[in-house]
Amino acid sequence: MRKITVLVLALILAGMLIPAGFSTDSNVVITYGETTYSNSDYKSFVDNFFVNQANVDISNVGVKTISADQVNQISGGITGKYYNSNQILSSALVDLNDNADLKVSVDKSKITTITGDMYISALKSAGITKGHVYVTSPVQATGESALAGIMNSYEEVTDVEIPDSVKEAANDEIYTEAEIVENSGVDANELADLVDQVKDEVSAENVTDHDTIVNIINNYVENNNINITNVDIENLADSIEQVQNVQGDVNYYKDQVGDILGNSSSSEFSLDGLLNWIKSFVNGI
Repeated sequence: MRKITVLVLALILAGMLIPAGFSTDSNVVITYGETTYSNSDYKSFVDNFFVNQANVDISNVGVKTISADQVNQISGGITGKYYNSNQILSSALVDLNDNADLKVSVDKSKITTITGDMYISALKSAGITKGHVYVTSPVQATGESALAGIMNSYEEVTDVEIPDSVKEAANDEIYTEAEIVENSGVDANELADLVDQVKDEVSAENVTDHDTIVNIINNYVENNNINITNVDIENLADSIEQVQNVQGDVNYYKDQVGDILGNSSSSEFSLDGLLNWIKSFVNGI
């Protein structure tokens, strides 16, 4: 009798832990640019990309829209660019079920400027190191506005807000790189690698002095024969300096989401373990 009572309690516990009907996947969120979301053909194109690439049931995931106002709050203070409501096309899907590492898959046929490596670099600047991100657009777009949606998705999934200072630094990094690619014609992945290498050195040596960061960039540019202007180097140094200066806020955010974005295998509780225990218990009765 006691075994049966314990088994019933275990089954009730399992039932409480498993969402009824598995109605939504709280670890997956799509953010649509408002232009895309309001156009059924555009939205259908984006949805098909996410279904084919991410292999998810989009009817069971969270959905948000990113407006021109939200993008302009960031872009206006960085580049002076302001977008209309018919210009926010880039859309993103964030999947935290795939969280062994940070991966970004970009639809290169539609996203013309920002590469997967650029997104990864900017997201790491914001303290995000886990999840699989997919980015596309129904028509060709630079991809700059997608970062706002991606970070919004992480906030939705984790229920933790990214500090505004961190958002601004990460977005400044994306906008700066996009401007250099468009104006100088430098290879986007080559530039993203430059930024990563410089950020690693700046972080390792805890450099906050602008001139020192400029020298580090200059050394990297010369050693790798990268063709960018002195103005580009100054702008990159400003951007990397900003990233370095918000590390306190980045570390605070990382502490808040550490358990959520950490390796789920390290958790003390395992639903599979509970179900296996129930199975073995039943077999033992």
